[in-house]
Amino acid sequence: MSAISVVSTASLPGKYWQWRDQEIYYVSAGQPQASIPAILLIHGFGASTDHWRKNIAALSQFFQVWAIDLLGFGRSAKPNWEYSGQLWRDQINDFITQVIGRPVILAGNSLGGYAALCVAAQCPTSATGLILINSAGPFSESQPISQPPAWRRAISRSIKWLLLQDLPSFLLFQWTRRRRTIKKTLQKVYLDQTAVTDQLIEDIYRPSCDAGAAKVFASIFKSPAGEKVDILLSQLECPLLMLWGEGDPWINCQTRSAQFRKYYPQLTEYFLTAGHCPHDEVPEQVNKLIQEWVFSSVKIL
Repeated sequence: MSAISVVSTASLPGKYWQWRDQEIYYVSAGQPQASIPAILLIHGFGASTDHWRKNIAALSQFFQVWAIDLLGFGRSAKPNWEYSGQLWRDQINDFITQVIGRPVILAGNSLGGYAALCVAAQCPTSATGLILINSAGPFSESQPISQPPAWRRAISRSIKWLLLQDLPSFLLFQWTRRRRTIKKTLQKVYLDQTAVTDQLIEDIYRPSCDAGAAKVFASIFKSPAGEKVDILLSQLECPLLMLWGEGDPWINCQTRSAQFRKYYPQLTEYFLTAGHCPHDEVPEQVNKLIQEWVFSSVKIL
């Protein structure tokens, strides 16, 4: 099987699916193959199907590829609901059963990785494999090595309380959604600054203008804590590939790698010279690793 080399930055036309009376946007590419599972791509916080444009065309040479906008993001509806990993788990699982119609390989970045893990662990008949790319989600054991001073804990509690209030949350959203702020944030989490393009900035900015986007943003601060990653890993039964952009300033990849290996030692993982979104920053490497892993590790139907 030859390696993938084609990377396209063009957006694919998508479709809408009605889920719980809400419009959900998705795209698909490639032809279904009876013996090879399809791949479902799930974006991170603030992103959309557009964030996979460098992966969809390349992967669709070998697989049927789907990508979906989570409820509250991208071109999907943004109702004033309580958002959580469980909500997105149900959305993704229903999409697999109702639209795709057979188990898939789930691939998620950041928040999308946590949602994908929830599906693979708690809805095992929907997943034949799992790919996590700088995946988010808390473990049961506490992360801090030492307790911060009391004054810092008090400030932290005050900030959290403030963000739960409507006006401060709305003002923070208005500041966060500015193109200038989006660009500065991306420049912090991408090692290759040339990957932070005007198109990428616009892809993130555009959905923030939709009605309901501010309420979705506010809901994230109020959403209940989801199931811990170690509990989900104890329920996982399918092959797991982990891809780490080791230059990620938001995630300590080495620490999280050790945690994942502790609870799921049979995983396969690679560390890449990239930031928080290696699928967009070094797509050729990510596409090749996904292709090779699927054909070597995932059960062909």
